[in-house]
Amino acid sequence: MSNLQPPTVSTAPLVVEPGSFLTLHYRMAAPGGASIINTFEGKPATLSLGNGQLSPAIEHRLLGMPEGTRTTFQLAAGEAFGERNPELVQWVARKLLNELGDLDERYSVGDVVQFPTPDGMGQYAGAVQQVKEDGTAVQFDFNHPLAGQPVEFEVHVIGVL
Repeated sequence: MSNLQPPTVSTAPLVVEPGSFLTLHYRMAAPGGASIINTFEGKPATLSLGNGQLSPAIEHRLLGMPEGTRTTFQLAAGEAFGERNPELVQWVARKLLNELGDLDERYSVGDVVQFPTPDGMGQYAGAVQQVKEDGTAVQFDFNHPLAGQPVEFEVHVIGVL
């Protein structure tokens, strides 16, 4: 006779840990409640914690959440995307813009323009703040649009791997 028991299967939900691969719905809202990103209306997002897809402050809040959790939390001004940095508001010469893009491009206040990273492997965005009347330069704000602002984050953790 054998005393071997069948293996037990844990039914406890998995929890979010550093490096977890997640399937989730989330909504990020600016002050006033306007959604900046909202996956609840479509397909859920899949991401790996620690790969920079969410801000470190948001990732930290997700740690320890069990699979199936649905919650909303507030991040204080500057916590989610840092404080605004005035050095990231810069004038860019039209000559350089022509080298990087379309010679006939017209820039208007509020436009968001993609720039290549120095290594050419990625991109970053700048929002047009001003255009010199003579057209020789454009002022861009390279801060994250939510830098220095409080953020509301709603999440439904669907799956944890």
